[in-house]
Amino acid sequence: MNHPFFTGVCTALVTPFLKDSVNYPMLEQLLRRQYDAGIRAVVICGTTGESATLTDEEKLTMFRYAKKSMPEDLRIIAGTGSNSTVHAIALSQAAQDAGADALLVVSPYYNKATPEGLYLHYAAIASSVQIPVILYNVPSRTGVDIPVEVYRRLSQIPNIAGVKEASSDIRKLARIRSQCPDHFTVWCGNDDLAVAAMALGAKGLISVVSNIEPEITGSMIGAALDGDFDTATALQLSLLPLIDALFQEVNPIPVKAAMAIIGYDCGSCRMPLCSPSEETSALLKDLL
Repeated sequence: MNHPFFTGVCTALVTPFLKDSVNYPMLEQLLRRQYDAGIRAVVICGTTGESATLTDEEKLTMFRYAKKSMPEDLRIIAGTGSNSTVHAIALSQAAQDAGADALLVVSPYYNKATPEGLYLHYAAIASSVQIPVILYNVPSRTGVDIPVEVYRRLSQIPNIAGVKEASSDIRKLARIRSQCPDHFTVWCGNDDLAVAAMALGAKGLISVVSNIEPEITGSMIGAALDGDFDTATALQLSLLPLIDALFQEVNPIPVKAAMAIIGYDCGSCRMPLCSPSEETSALLKDLL
């Protein structure tokens, strides 16, 4: 791909639940709020969307619902990663058929593939679909940090658009930018490093905090894209207390609690995730 699939902020959207099902009216409300705030890309069923505890049927229904209920210029990025390559291919193909504009594919977790295995995994998924594939590196959850050399090799596959780099390693991000071609886009996956990543050439942020503050997050990344790093830095620093609070416990426990505080009841997280501690709840209430 010669141009970034998207620039700016992409919100990694929470999944709103009723007791035993997805709350679709609330999902539409959340999507509309993001769109009205100027956000033009969302991840459905990513980490923040509790992909691990959603069934494939629920995911596909959410992809279809989001695509049909929102304007065409809101990019719907479907989370379709799995630690089984066969499963990831099947879900990715089904997401494409459901209307997803692109795929976000987390690296295989638990089975800890070798670099060659990672390359083969992603190459197989990309070759099975026609829409863009965004790699997702989050070693704190998967147990494997995708090597830069694997990115370089994967960048030669036409529909691999780039990577959501959530390693919290700004040095690695610099190495990706220096060793991979310009068409391989880097999107920052850590809210607290967004402006630093933009200074190194990232084209946007796939964000948790934008669930709560889409306008401020969008202004921060927009300023960075415009080269106004004084404004971007000031906004980054203003968001840091909230960002820290949102990761006081494992994501998305705090952000779902925060959504309820600001008036969007998205239900509880599905087990094994649980409600936030009293300390986290009190911190969020103080900030919001």
